[in-house]
Amino acid sequence: MDFNQGYRSLVLALAQNPRIQNLVLTRGRRFARRFIAGDTLEEALRVVEKLEQDGIHAILDLLGEMVRSEAEAQKFQGEIIRLVQAFGALPYPRYVALKLTQLGLDLSEDLAYSLMQQILTEAQKVDCFVRIDMEDSPRVEATLRVYRRLHQAGFGNVGVVLQSYLKRSEQDLQNLIPLKTPVRIVKGAYKEPPEVAFQDKRMVDAQYVLLCKKALENGLYTAIASHDPQIIQEMKRWTAQMGIGRDRFEFQLLYGVRRDEQKKLAAEGYTVRAYVPYGTDWYPYFSRRIAERPENLLFVARSLIQG
Repeated sequence: MDFNQGYRSLVLALAQNPRIQNLVLTRGRRFARRFIAGDTLEEALRVVEKLEQDGIHAILDLLGEMVRSEAEAQKFQGEIIRLVQAFGALPYPRYVALKLTQLGLDLSEDLAYSLMQQILTEAQKVDCFVRIDMEDSPRVEATLRVYRRLHQAGFGNVGVVLQSYLKRSEQDLQNLIPLKTPVRIVKGAYKEPPEVAFQDKRMVDAQYVLLCKKALENGLYTAIASHDPQIIQEMKRWTAQMGIGRDRFEFQLLYGVRRDEQKKLAAEGYTVRAYVPYGTDWYPYFSRRIAERPENLLFVARSLIQG
């Protein structure tokens, strides 16, 4: 296990400690706003407006995961539909992300599928694309099954995410090629065992580039979701060399991360989207962001000390 993987595993383990969680929730909120648009949809929509001024589009994500009841899943569905409708009233590209565990995947795949159908139907009315985010490895197969059912039902405004640190992702990509699935490639942010995930950063990075290139070579619209300068530069170089048009891919970065790079890529004529999360259930998402870079942990520690 290399340093990056060891650091991430340690932070994710510590984040589960109730005392640490309570401390961050009560005193770390100010720093959390670096990555999170706010508690409300209205705050998130204001962020959309600001990003568009710099030529950057937004992916809106209502935070939350792993609901425990059908009623809770239906409540999330209602809020996501409200998000889709509000976004649809703006004169910008519409794009939202969600997790199937928000919609009761752990309770029933049929429930998640049914609630997704209604969301996608509403999204079609306002030309909104919906990305199903990928969660931890035990939920990958179920997520892909629900996606395939939605594809078979005729929904074309939906795509999935593949994580380059999972050993299964190359085969998953191969299976998605015949469906012409829009894919988003990420490295992965969950704590995963070596049986299912690569532990060496160099391998994760190599797999990332491989997945991006394979998706593009096979005609899949590809979201290159990375902040890694070397990966971004390599994909810019390779797509230009291969004559792959900029209409066939885009760069995606997280809200609050590498803002100058987002503006630079947009100014160069690339499609750029910022992943903009909002909502009150922000701790799990925030923990994964802190686990990605040691510098983030230092900022959090300073914020907690300053209160």
